Amino acid sequence: MSKAERTKQFIIETAAPIINKKGMAGTSMSDIMEATKLAKGGIYGNFESKDEICKEAYSYLSSTLAGRLNEAVTKGKTAKEKLDNLLDVYENKSLSGGCPILNFGIEADDTHPEIKQRVNQSISSARNRIAGILEFGISNNEVSKDIDVKVFSTKAFAMIEGAIMCRRIMDNDEVISTIIETIKKDFESYLI
Repeated sequence: MSKAERTKQFIIETAAPIINKKGMAGTSMSDIMEATKLAKGGIYGNFESKDEICKEAYSYLSSTLAGRLNEAVTKGKTAKEKLDNLLDVYENKSLSGGCPILNFGIEADDTHPEIKQRVNQSISSARNRIAGILEFGISNNEVSKDIDVKVFSTKAFAMIEGAIMCRRIMDNDEVISTIIETIKKDFESYLI
């Protein structure tokens, strides 16, 4: 990686958690300059605009989250272990600043069509990840074929994202703990 590529990656990795927490509109170039200790020219020498930094920040955050979730799922041997591991990532407060899918998605809804499209892809991937666990369980005769894979994966994803929002707003884990337990019980009702 060249020095220019390292600098660009440093800016993305440094700005990403700030943008995730403060929002795209709420994060100023001054915030990014202060965090990176780079002058405005050093930042604009690598990015055309703050919007470009936001796009790259979302890509970085969402791919980092996807990597952590995929790694957690891979560690499970059974469908139940895979789902439990995935849910543990969401429950253990490892999403400091909140989930980028939720944070960027809400803000990009009407204002950033390209980021909205990227968030849409992330939502599809998240639902597919859960669906893949269910399909794995069905193919290994662990999970009943009576489960509606699409409905369960959509419901679980939406419940998780809502619970993450509640945790941030309410400043406690009550809702996310309840939702994680609800998803686990619902899933267990389909175990063979």
